[in-house]
Amino acid sequence: MTPARFIECLIVIRWTPINLASALQCDLSWVEAMEVGNEEIPDGLAVWLENLARVHTDQPPPKSFRGKRSRL
Repeated sequence: MTPARFIECLIVIRWTPINLASALQCDLSWVEAMEVGNEEIPDGLAVWLENLARVHTDQPPPKSFRGKRSRL
């Protein structure tokens, strides 16, 4: 996985590097290093991110809730 695809996957799943670091329980600096190409993205992580991105692409949020507000 390239750093560009890494970033694209995060955008598709609506995660920031902080969200990914939290999910993986790892150092944010490692995630940021992968983002800019200073660390290689492990194959297992790449596969997982691709799968998450595919699900988010295939199952987008329902449009029927756009603009919803609380009645209170």
